[in-house]
Amino acid sequence: MLPDFNRLKVFYYIYSLNSVVAAARALHISQPAVSQQLQKLEAEIEAALFIRLHKKLVPTDAAKRLFAMVQPFMENLQEGMSTIRQPIDRPAGLLRIGAPREFGKEYLPLLSHSFRQKYPDVQFTFHFDETAPLLALLREGEIDFALADVFLPEGQALETPHLFSIEPLISEELILACSEAYYREEVAGDHSFGHLVTKAFVCDEDEQVILNQWFRHHFGKIPARLNIVMTTNSHESLISGIRLGMGLGLTSAHLVFEELSAGTVVPVATTKKNALCWISLVQLLDKVPTLTEKSFIAHLKEGTQQPEIVQRFARVSA
Repeated sequence: MLPDFNRLKVFYYIYSLNSVVAAARALHISQPAVSQQLQKLEAEIEAALFIRLHKKLVPTDAAKRLFAMVQPFMENLQEGMSTIRQPIDRPAGLLRIGAPREFGKEYLPLLSHSFRQKYPDVQFTFHFDETAPLLALLREGEIDFALADVFLPEGQALETPHLFSIEPLISEELILACSEAYYREEVAGDHSFGHLVTKAFVCDEDEQVILNQWFRHHFGKIPARLNIVMTTNSHESLISGIRLGMGLGLTSAHLVFEELSAGTVVPVATTKKNALCWISLVQLLDKVPTLTEKSFIAHLKEGTQQPEIVQRFARVSA
């Protein structure tokens, strides 16, 4: 059985201050109460902890070994309490946020920096991953909220899982694109189904599910087979493949905004508008947000409506 924690606290102060009187003063209790707690602790662990020699307390070997166990806990506790205590009148403490890798690394440092300029007591931890792992982390309480990619064909309603609230924040236009050189040499203005399916593709999925959705959305049918020349689990490498001219690939327009503006990356348009992916705010339904969470979410919503960010997300096919 573990010793009484309150008696261990009394022992810690007696040992640290080498005095029952000083321990009583530090603990704001009477000297007899300290002596009584020490006696009960010695009876509890069945070992003498101090010997009195000429009005001095000399710790026994048992006391030295016990203090070696108690000291780290007490000192870590004292240090940790300063981080646990948070002000109730302003945002402070740690925010743990999950997000898609590409969106997260592009925008979350920018938004967290501007938030910390107002509230310097807030710290951030980011976890970048796909939607399913992010929702698992949220469900287990490992992150406070998530920003997740939600693919929606035009006009389709958003389904809300029973565990989560999902609030669309900003839409990403899903485009099929390639380098200017690949477009000039291979696509050459022919955006027909029969022509496109003969070209090379780069893909960031183990299967061509998203590519099939793109073809179904734009042509009402899916290809029997595509020439996928590179498959990767990193969207950054997929964009590199597009830039290098390896073939056609699906990406969000805002991730290649500069290249689209410069004409070095070319979107493949059809008569239909491109489908949208929604960056959505996902929270647990039964969790009450803290002041810090509420404040940053409001900052996030305001930040994603800034003209320079809205321009990056503006529809290519509008």
